[in-house]
Amino acid sequence: MEIPMDPLFLAWSYFRRRKFQRCSDLCTKVLEDSPYDQAAWSLKTRALTEMVYIDEIEVDQEGIAEMMLDESCIAQVARPGTSLRLPGTSHGGGPTAAVRPVTQAGRPITGFVRPSTQSGRPGTMEQAIKTPRTASTARPVTSASGRFVRLGTASMLTNPDGPFINLSRLNLAKYSQKPNLSKTLFEYIFHHENDVKNALDLAAQATEHAQFKDWWWKVQLGKCYYRLGLYREAEKQFRSALNHQEVVDTYLYLAKVYQRLDQPITALNLFKQGLDHFPGEVTLLTGIARIHEEMNNITSATEYYRDVLKQDNTHVEAIACIGSNHFYTDQPEIALRFYRRLLQMGVYNCQLYNNLGLCCFYAQQYDMTLSSFERALALVANDEEQADVWYNIGHVAVGIGDLTLAYQCFKLTLAFNNDHAEAYNNLAVLELRKGRIEQSKAFLQTAASLAPHMYEPHFNLSTLSEKIGDLQSSYTAAQKSEDAFPEHVDTQQLLRQLRQHFALL
Repeated sequence: MEIPMDPLFLAWSYFRRRKFQRCSDLCTKVLEDSPYDQAAWSLKTRALTEMVYIDEIEVDQEGIAEMMLDESCIAQVARPGTSLRLPGTSHGGGPTAAVRPVTQAGRPITGFVRPSTQSGRPGTMEQAIKTPRTASTARPVTSASGRFVRLGTASMLTNPDGPFINLSRLNLAKYSQKPNLSKTLFEYIFHHENDVKNALDLAAQATEHAQFKDWWWKVQLGKCYYRLGLYREAEKQFRSALNHQEVVDTYLYLAKVYQRLDQPITALNLFKQGLDHFPGEVTLLTGIARIHEEMNNITSATEYYRDVLKQDNTHVEAIACIGSNHFYTDQPEIALRFYRRLLQMGVYNCQLYNNLGLCCFYAQQYDMTLSSFERALALVANDEEQADVWYNIGHVAVGIGDLTLAYQCFKLTLAFNNDHAEAYNNLAVLELRKGRIEQSKAFLQTAASLAPHMYEPHFNLSTLSEKIGDLQSSYTAAQKSEDAFPEHVDTQQLLRQLRQHFALL
């Protein structure tokens, strides 16, 4: 005769094995038999929370609402090197925009896609609307609060009969005095229901019940304030929590607040303070490296990524960023070693083979170049990736002198992604070599309108206009090129020539 396992123990086993749906179903059955079973109720809230849990530590993307309606500005014109909104020129002797492509915000493109690196901080509403939320959708990042609401409504589907806990009838004062239940209930309200107001009420009452000595509740209060956009209140709670208990996560939350307030120097000092208490902590080192990278201080960022690898030699972000930096500082052989390391670790995607193909080409290992690009084409997940691979194959074709193949590759790039400004720019140059001046000019104007942050289309359009005698258009385009890349010598020479010409008139 088989002895059945205790259902609550089995549910706990499912929870530990991350089979949350089964755990929730078993807890539901237990609660049908005994509705006041606190253990089953608590376990079910935890299972439902884990199903939709999102790590709050990552600095999330700012939407148009957060960026354009931001009233927490401290200085409209910040000093160079103190703001994430004005990254300025390269401080640390890293590659210039002539070598390393930049984002719309003027920051060099990173070696690893993470929240906030895609969109940067657009200066105008028009730029914000043009900036896509990811590489796979053209829709701009709207509002972060909208994302949380959508998650909340999707989470309701876990219960066809409606929500598991009716928050409007819940006596928060009673639950706040039960430490065993209040913490799981808070996480359920915050993550599963996304009801920040009720979560904040519960956290405030529980903090009061703990006589303001429980660091965990202070961190949760800080998270609620952050979600509501009250960054200074969140800062107070996180600071208070750190006074009670030194925890790595609290340092990361507080740094996230400072980054949202555009205070990167304060965030860096905080990370370094955290490293005094937790030497060699990978997440803190990564945070420092990311801020240096966002402030265009690539040399310091690379040093910190190396420190990350000394602690954790399988850290994908650090390997990818160091590899990217070596590639753009004219060391493709060393970059190749880092990307091969990623391949050995089991990273197997289109972007990696694309980068391997480029490194092989610039390291003159031509036998591997095309096979890497073939692999990349076989692994593409969407049209944007396909366009990028064909664009790079076009670059290889230009490098070996096969301009017909290059022309076809850039045309294929535009077939897959009609907004690929770099392909328009390169096609314009090829058209000019064939003597099609009007076609070339049209392509350059398209590239300049699609990517106003790139200096190449503006400079090429300026040079072309100057050659055909349209000096006013040439001067306008040259000024835009100078705005995008002030250190570009050729643009400065062209502007000087045009000013001399205008002075003679």
